[in-house]
Amino acid sequence: MKEENSALVHIMHSIVYKIRSLSLLNDTVSKPMDVQHLGFIIAEQQMISAIVSSSNSFSTACSKKYDVFLSFRGEDTRRNFTSHLYEALMQKKVETYMDYRLEKGDEISPALIKAIEDSHVSIVILSENYASSKWCLAELSKILDCKKDQGQIVIPVFYDIDPSHVRKLTGSYEQAFAKHEGEPRSNNWKAALTQVANLAGWDSRNR
Repeated sequence: MKEENSALVHIMHSIVYKIRSLSLLNDTVSKPMDVQHLGFIIAEQQMISAIVSSSNSFSTACSKKYDVFLSFRGEDTRRNFTSHLYEALMQKKVETYMDYRLEKGDEISPALIKAIEDSHVSIVILSENYASSKWCLAELSKILDCKKDQGQIVIPVFYDIDPSHVRKLTGSYEQAFAKHEGEPRSNNWKAALTQVANLAGWDSRNR
């Protein structure tokens, strides 16, 4: 599992370089959003390649139902980055869990907990409103428990959010926790965000 993790981390670091190189396309790409779109395509393909490569060895490790679990804030990324990533992974026959249900209440369902436990890799897509969802924060805490107890690979994706806002709980993340005041799990959630923000991953703003 450690070798698989190292390979994924190496690929994620290479994404930043590849997306920065898109700035050289300014003479042929007329709109900044085109560069952003191309960057997302490259990022998705790099992640997919890494996961597909690693998934070949998953079958020889402990048996799990899913190769990848996607944790995301639906209102931020469901219809763009997350859905594109899910479709591309499934096309490559990487068994991926994406919850299509709207978040309801503060507690994640037993079925969702089981899906997290039954995955080799979790990709956590940290976006502007991720921390405003108690559902997402509960997911993240469970994912990091699986990382600790089962050696699950965890890859953070900072989607149009400064990683330091996640790590230091500033900006929209600070505002989110002001609304979570009095929540007994708040300190655990803060620690989980700091932990995931310190893992090697991908920053979508580096393009």
